[in-house]
Amino acid sequence: MEQREVMQNVVGILTEALEMRRQVREHPDRQASLTGAISALLVETLPRIHLPADASGLAAADAVAEELGPAIASIANCFAFAFVQLAEAHDEGRTDTSAEVLRHISLQFAGGAQK
Repeated sequence: MEQREVMQNVVGILTEALEMRRQVREHPDRQASLTGAISALLVETLPRIHLPADASGLAAADAVAEELGPAIASIANCFAFAFVQLAEAHDEGRTDTSAEVLRHISLQFAGGAQK
């Protein structure tokens, strides 16, 4: 999965989290529903790992770290980028909402252009 696709998924997850927070605040007696967006991102992003049956524990751990490391770093980088964008908007005293900041990030990565 390309970095821009990961970022689009991360923005979707954060947007969903904002909506869930809104629902909980408006209706504290109701349970917010999850869509499984995080699980879907992990399934789409994390590679399948095939280990030999006779792999030692250390060899298995090394293989898992080597295979999963780049995908996990990509996801973490996207969440960190979104967090920094939201924090900067807050720290600068801007009046745009979190949803507007996330929409801007989404548009920024929609065409594959990363700024």
